[in-house]
Amino acid sequence: MATYCLTVARLQLVLGQGARRFHVAAALNAKAKVAMSRFEPNSSINYDQLRSNIDIVRKRLNRPLTLSEKIVYGHLDDPAGQEIVRGRTYLRLRPDRVAMQDATAQMAMLQFISSGLPKVAVPSTIHCDHLIEAQIGGAQDLQRAKEINQEVYKFLASAGAKYGVGFWKPGSGIIHQIILENYAYPGVMLIGTDSHTPNGGGLGSICIGVGGADAVDVMAGIPWELKCPNVIGVKLTGTLSGWTSPKDVILKVAGILTVKGGTGAIVEYHGPGVDSISCTGMATICNMGAEIGATTSVFPYNHRMRTYLEKTGRGEIAAVANENQDLLVPDSGCHYDQIIEINLSELKPHINGPFTPDLAHPVSDIGSVAEKNGWPLEVKVGLIGSCTNSSYEDMGRAASLAKQALDKGLKCKAQFTVTPGSEQIRATIERDGYAKLLRDVGGVVLANACGPCIGQWDRRDVKKGEKNTIVTSFNRNFTARNDANPATHAFVTSPEIVTALAIAGTLKFNPETDFLTAPNGEKFKLEPPTGDELPARDFDPGQDTYQHPPADGSGLRVDVNPQSNRLQLLEPFDKWNGKDLEDLQVLIKVKGKCTTDHISAAGPWLKFRGHLDNISNNLLIGAVNIENDAVNKIRNILTGEFGGVPDVARYYKKHNVSWVVVGDENYGEGSSREHAALEPRHLGGRAIIVKSFARIHETNLKKQGLLPLTFSNPADYDKIRPDDKISIVGLKSFAPGKAVLRFLSE
Repeated sequence: MATYCLTVARLQLVLGQGARRFHVAAALNAKAKVAMSRFEPNSSINYDQLRSNIDIVRKRLNRPLTLSEKIVYGHLDDPAGQEIVRGRTYLRLRPDRVAMQDATAQMAMLQFISSGLPKVAVPSTIHCDHLIEAQIGGAQDLQRAKEINQEVYKFLASAGAKYGVGFWKPGSGIIHQIILENYAYPGVMLIGTDSHTPNGGGLGSICIGVGGADAVDVMAGIPWELKCPNVIGVKLTGTLSGWTSPKDVILKVAGILTVKGGTGAIVEYHGPGVDSISCTGMATICNMGAEIGATTSVFPYNHRMRTYLEKTGRGEIAAVANENQDLLVPDSGCHYDQIIEINLSELKPHINGPFTPDLAHPVSDIGSVAEKNGWPLEVKVGLIGSCTNSSYEDMGRAASLAKQALDKGLKCKAQFTVTPGSEQIRATIERDGYAKLLRDVGGVVLANACGPCIGQWDRRDVKKGEKNTIVTSFNRNFTARNDANPATHAFVTSPEIVTALAIAGTLKFNPETDFLTAPNGEKFKLEPPTGDELPARDFDPGQDTYQHPPADGSGLRVDVNPQSNRLQLLEPFDKWNGKDLEDLQVLIKVKGKCTTDHISAAGPWLKFRGHLDNISNNLLIGAVNIENDAVNKIRNILTGEFGGVPDVARYYKKHNVSWVVVGDENYGEGSSREHAALEPRHLGGRAIIVKSFARIHETNLKKQGLLPLTFSNPADYDKIRPDDKISIVGLKSFAPGKAVLRFLSE
């Protein structure tokens, strides 16, 4: 009898195989109920408390601490009693604040409403950035979004007012840029319902992406649980110059660590090379750390952060940070679990893709690599901006290239779009002439929103299924993510390289060595991009788009129309009956990469993020079925017919057949969207069994009552067939660290 192991949370579970029916010994993540704390948030900066907690932990551990350890352990609920072992124990933490983007805020606020609490316990904000589709241009697209999403925006604004949550209106900008400009500061701990929340690490913050249920815990005043992270150190030496940009640092790191190499770890940048990177450049690097699976990323406090704080109206914070700088840098002699060294003086411009953000290539090689692999060489569209690369510096460097081309009479051969990260950035680049240069070279300035980066793009220049190439300064390039076309080859790189390739119109162009031809026949090279780190004058704040909650919102109402197809009040899931889970049908055995985009697609589905039943109609429609290599086509075991994944799941639910999903490596990588956990729970799922999980998705599954199980021997994935049944037994007697083996055959 062959056996293999499954693990969930802190327990090891054993599964025996025989015949074609399995019985799995497993365990529920039975988290003890925590009484509501009387913790009252202090929105002011309290380095005294941080210092006190760090001192307690340092004495207990008796060793130097990394920067991330200082900030994380400095936010422990019980620094004196908390067991602290990297990679093993679970920490109970008290984050300082919560941020939610509008697509995930809908479900988070619906869950908070279900709690019955009158007001959030920590400062919290909602940011309207995900529901604005790029179609024509900024002003028109924003107005259209306000009309289409009026019901959702009204719900979020009214829920924010009632429960004490700040509301950033549509057009404000992308959540991560708003956080960097307003809320992040050295030493703060912030959680956000978006996987790219780590962007704030560029300002010395520990900012972590979570699902909505985790955010609700913190808003309810309950300590937040996080597995004690390992720490990966990235030592930077040398100096950035020429065509090399901060984006190239994380593109290089992604190529080294891959999409799962950072799982369970915080990436901590240090070394003399740090000082050659701007604050917003550091944010770019931290932002895309999500693509290596890292819990978050962080830089040590330095003069670049101080300058940024002063320029964004937070000079008082900079002054206090200066006085407490010892808390905001790593201790000498601290230990990293892994160290990567990068010499910035030797780093070359990179471009990663297609279809995965860890397939790294030097820009000088991409033309030949594309030819060898049959990737389309023509660049159809270049897209700059997004939460990763939309700073004043980014836009300035791109504009410097646009000016060079215009001076020679050239415009972009490819289509070109520009997404400002915030209203403040939009207003400032308009004032300083950058936006005009980018428009004159052929660009379309889009709304201050996520737009094409998350699939909110009404793209019409190619047909679905038509093979083509786009280059972006975004962070993620999974299949069909940007435009819903699985044949689109998307590459991620810096805004400077995007702009150069859009001007040249081909992947074969290397701006460091190749020449362009002006209309008069003159050959010329683009000079390396230049741009000010921050505006010489202060930022122009643009329009006021923030709604502060009233002091007392108890008298306000939040109405949800029962007939709405956008919003739906939540009903509790069925409770566990205390019995083992017998004869669970395999719904689908997923082949290969399965991101949250595959599990719960974005794009046109974003409009249903507040309606669980409707959004569940996209469950796993992008996942590849190992039985037939098809997407959204699985066998209904009860009827023998093939159907869509959500259709079969609904059929099973109707006929009281519970089910499981079997998956591959790094299952659930990508977005923090908890809909990828809510949907399978809603449609009758009981467990997800895979080779390995991405951190946020595993947590989301636990929060929604689904067992996240992993094979101890990944090869055992091959032993399960798509038509198998699995039983999970031993649920009554499980205990941490206990292994249970039970095999039953028919």
